[in-house]
Amino acid sequence: MTSRSSSTHSAAHGAGTLRLGVNIDHVATIRNARGGRHPDPLRAAHLAVEGGADGITAHLREDRRHISDTDIARLKSELTRPLNLEMAATQEMLAIALRHVPNACCLVPERREERTTEGGLDVTGGLESLKRITGELRSAGIRVSLFIEPDLAAIEASARIGADIVELHTGAYCEKALDDDAKGIAREVERLARAATAAHAAGLEVHAGHGLTYNTVAAVARMPEMMELNIGHFLIGEAIFGGLIAAVRRMRVLMDEARAPAPKRALKAVK
Repeated sequence: MTSRSSSTHSAAHGAGTLRLGVNIDHVATIRNARGGRHPDPLRAAHLAVEGGADGITAHLREDRRHISDTDIARLKSELTRPLNLEMAATQEMLAIALRHVPNACCLVPERREERTTEGGLDVTGGLESLKRITGELRSAGIRVSLFIEPDLAAIEASARIGADIVELHTGAYCEKALDDDAKGIAREVERLARAATAAHAAGLEVHAGHGLTYNTVAAVARMPEMMELNIGHFLIGEAIFGGLIAAVRRMRVLMDEARAPAPKRALKAVK
């Protein structure tokens, strides 16, 4: 299968650059802790774009614990970059996606009791249901991404389902980094690299995300098949201390440096 082009928008960084999607869910988490309208996720989205984001991601959960239906409507109406709607593969969420028609939908597993998405979709177990939902989304002109573990069976199933994209779950890698487990880090990076190669060979566009930080982003950004990284919680946390524009700009620089040709990186190191 051949994936469709990523977007019609003209990003400042050019077609060959690794894209940065910024997830603004936890701006809404802070707003909802007290109620009212502040801080505003839409304002955060505009600031993220100013800082260098190529797209905005928002997860509309079934329990509406952070992003709301109104947030999705405002984001779709006012954003100057593509909207990636994360959602469970349910009829309710399908209807919402078809009503708003975001640039892309990333189908994710969802449990009410989890604090954050804990793993990848069971694409082999849910093959027929995911195929139907994917088909309806694509028929509406929405690109479909499946959030999966970096697993070859999951990649093969994603291609059979008809997805445009797989987003590789980087959580296990980031946990090993938090534990300062050098062997574990090397093992998980290799697992992600193999998955990225296999997904690209299957005709799937390759994205990644979950738990990435300034210290962990480079190893994933260097993978040549990688087209987009989606990062949220860490950037919103950093924004508390230094502002969202500055946090996104720094992540953008680290990604670009990791993607630079080897001689260029060596020259910068000498300087």
